[in-house]
Amino acid sequence: MEILRTPDERFAALPDFPYAPHYTEVDSGDGGTLRMHHLDEGPTDGPVVLLLHGEPSWCFLYRHMIPVLTDAGLRCLAPDLVGFGRSDKPAERGDYTYARHVAWLQAWLDAVGARDLTLVCQDWGGLLGLRLVAADPDRFARVVAANTFLPTGDGRIGEAFLAWQRFSQEVPVFPAGRIVNSGCTTDLAPDVVAAYDAPFPDEAMKAGARQFPTLVPTSPDDPAAAANRAAWDVLARFDRPFLCAFSDSDPITAGSDRALRERIPGCAGQPNVTVTGGGHFLQEDRGPELARIVADFVAAG
Repeated sequence: MEILRTPDERFAALPDFPYAPHYTEVDSGDGGTLRMHHLDEGPTDGPVVLLLHGEPSWCFLYRHMIPVLTDAGLRCLAPDLVGFGRSDKPAERGDYTYARHVAWLQAWLDAVGARDLTLVCQDWGGLLGLRLVAADPDRFARVVAANTFLPTGDGRIGEAFLAWQRFSQEVPVFPAGRIVNSGCTTDLAPDVVAAYDAPFPDEAMKAGARQFPTLVPTSPDDPAAAANRAAWDVLARFDRPFLCAFSDSDPITAGSDRALRERIPGCAGQPNVTVTGGGHFLQEDRGPELARIVADFVAAG
């Protein structure tokens, strides 16, 4: 496996991002290792919130949520998925599979060693995070799902997602910053758009970002479909607190919260939170508000 690594200078002087990097080596799955990056902010003895980003963002997405959460006494762990942010980037698209992404993230979580977690997951953060919950339910105290889902390929795929999937494969230059901006209801400042482009100095670094949309199960015989169905079997018995906090302006995941609320016992009795004015990347549009929802949810026990 050929491994690429974004130069550190690409991450200098990012707006509103004073956070120190932390690195962990994980098994690459082919006999080598990969370096994964994460943030670790807040009191070391505080309840741990695991913040998982999606496509094509990185932990920079959570920069406006972290201060609210740490002020509430919470410790924030925010990793960069392999292929994103400051984490290593396998060069070949075929190196990225759904199963490998789950395994890389699981290996990182095992190495960090945190338990009694509050998972906050959006986009692919949910497609991976919910698999982690299913693999080890006792590691998680509660879950906040925001604009995400766990597809098995058995249902109808929305046109908004299919249009995004086509665009991601056909666009000659994959514009990460512009993609994040287009998924927000607010217009991001140029330096913020540039921060989302920072991990990807050239197209060779974007293999993981290009591959992610093709890994979403869209048919019942997709390679990941069976594993996601098995995860649903576990989630259908997950009775720890589970909160859906979806935004009101995301065409990609609109309505996906219904399946979560109907099938996961932990959703019973929880408020159905709608974050008004947020797009797909609601951490950008309404980050402090979402962070307060998370902090209140943890405080409620």
